[in-house]
Amino acid sequence: MSRDPASARAALLGAGAWFAELVEELRPHHWTRPGLGSWDVRALVGHTHRALVTLGDYLLVPAEDETCTGVAQYYALAAAAADPAQVATRGVAAGRDLGRHPGAAVRASLDRAQDALAQVPLEEDPLIRTVVGGTRLRAYVPTRTFELAVHGLDVAAACGLDRSPPEHVLADAGQTVLEIAAGGGHLPGILLALTGRRPLPPGFSVLA
Repeated sequence: MSRDPASARAALLGAGAWFAELVEELRPHHWTRPGLGSWDVRALVGHTHRALVTLGDYLLVPAEDETCTGVAQYYALAAAAADPAQVATRGVAAGRDLGRHPGAAVRASLDRAQDALAQVPLEEDPLIRTVVGGTRLRAYVPTRTFELAVHGLDVAAACGLDRSPPEHVLADAGQTVLEIAAGGGHLPGILLALTGRRPLPPGFSVLA
């Protein structure tokens, strides 16, 4: 699925701004609540924050070979290479790295990511080195929006806050879900479920 680069970048920055506002809203009693899986809220926020950190980092590191050619392939490669224990450990460490002022840390990373993106003209699509190998910027940006939107919703739910990303962010993340689902052959089942024909299997995830 093609995606307009300007709209994709706007969605990413919108997701980052919404997530930063959400983190600034958290109070001391929120941080030790159960977050997702083995993570508490601090670790979940730390993991989500990395969506901004990695964008700023990866834009500085060009790649020579293109390993990943699209959003769906990015998640397939990431899932194949992921070690759940290492992912959990990195999340805890990222939570600690937020320091005493997590909201300020997220804002700083959002500003850095925005500045880094601004250095790349819209008509350019550099090949950058990501965790799954060389990936075009246009394929990487939607994955960051998706992470911020989905995990931001996880944070809000864990903290009992009724907060949702802006509509343009949700639309972009929804397109990413469809791309991942199409790559995994899940679209027929999702179409049937969303139109009330039959439910999805228990525990279904397009990321599995």
